Amino acid sequence: MPVSEEIVQDYPVRASHRGNLEPVALADLVRGHFDSAESTPEGVVAAFGAITRLVVRANGRELRVDIAMNPKVPEDVARDTITRYNGFLEAVTGYSAKERAKRLRKSAGEPSSGA
Repeated sequence: MPVSEEIVQDYPVRASHRGNLEPVALADLVRGHFDSAESTPEGVVAAFGAITRLVVRANGRELRVDIAMNPKVPEDVARDTITRYNGFLEAVTGYSAKERAKRLRKSAGEPSSGA
């Protein structure tokens, strides 16, 4: 059983928020939500709470997120991590968690809830 689960996901970014994809702006947003960030050739890297490794970078007009999580953390740490992660994604992309989920379902060809 793996200790961490790794996921790579691309998130659409509102046109008004695309400046956040610049490396310096992205590093500032990561630092603001996760307390530290390191700029590397592969992107901006951080770790916080249940996130053992987070790498974010621009992928065209989208935000590419490569994240590894430790599922064996206390519930309060997991809750705080999820709250900060969702806040970070909203700040960068301009889309709320609900809007991101809806767009991801739509791009995957799944019917939206209530359809």
